[in-house]
Amino acid sequence: MQDRYHVPVLGREISKYLVKNPHGVYLDGTLGGGGHAELLLNSLESDAHYIGIDRDAEAIEFARKRLSAFQNITFFQGTFTQMREAVRRAGFETVDAILLDLGVSSHQIDLDSRGFAFRPGVRLDMRMDREETLTAAEILNSYDEKDLRRIFRQFGEERHAGRIARRVAAERQKQPIEFSDQLMRIIDACVDSRFATKSYARIFQALRIEVNRELNELKNALSIALELLVGGGRLAVISYHSLEDREVKNFFKHQENPCTCPPELPYCVCGKKPLLKRIKPFLIRPGRDEIEQNPRARSAKLRIGEKI
Repeated sequence: MQDRYHVPVLGREISKYLVKNPHGVYLDGTLGGGGHAELLLNSLESDAHYIGIDRDAEAIEFARKRLSAFQNITFFQGTFTQMREAVRRAGFETVDAILLDLGVSSHQIDLDSRGFAFRPGVRLDMRMDREETLTAAEILNSYDEKDLRRIFRQFGEERHAGRIARRVAAERQKQPIEFSDQLMRIIDACVDSRFATKSYARIFQALRIEVNRELNELKNALSIALELLVGGGRLAVISYHSLEDREVKNFFKHQENPCTCPPELPYCVCGKKPLLKRIKPFLIRPGRDEIEQNPRARSAKLRIGEKI
């Protein structure tokens, strides 16, 4: 049952690099089904504390059952931009380590009612928090063509964004676009059949990011995480597509070298000091064995930084 919900990606690496203080406070901003939490809690002492956050009520419920043997965990339903509130509610002000696994859980992908997958007959939902109101279908049926083109290009990096946006605008005049196969047929009409599957993935990704405001949430969460960490505390982020990874990589690089002085100056005069150092190797990918056991791990990228 547990494995069917979500297989934790890069579990060995997370345990190796994140656990410096086995008696500390650990925050999981994307709890999911509790896979990483279980691995980390088994690496921690009983006087450590684990704070698990997820915006999905179903994930929280599942994780509660999975982690019922552990007494040193606090659950919090919300987004990872609410980390400060979650930490304070658990009785702390700072934490020793933070994990953000940015992937959609296997459970959410496999469950047609959640609307993340491009399988025929799946209603276009894509909300991670089902109490939110904006769905992928509403975006497709209410956003103007210009905004659709922007979303497809910016969040999906789809080269045929304009063509697909025009087709969406035309087709929704005939009937509302509510199911995945309707959207797939629109994409089929706009791209070469050899590349259709990749375009499905890009357009569905773009809609999911817009529905859940993922990139804005990530940008804010990275800054909040750095504030919450103690000196020497570590932040680990697992991303799954280039937009997320670029945001994480640039944040880590900027915090490591925040100087804004012109390069021709012989020394720094801006006074900005590094707040974080990147942990080598700078990019960690799943090994061949892990990918064979869990093919969905193949796009995962792990970056880790330590607060100075």
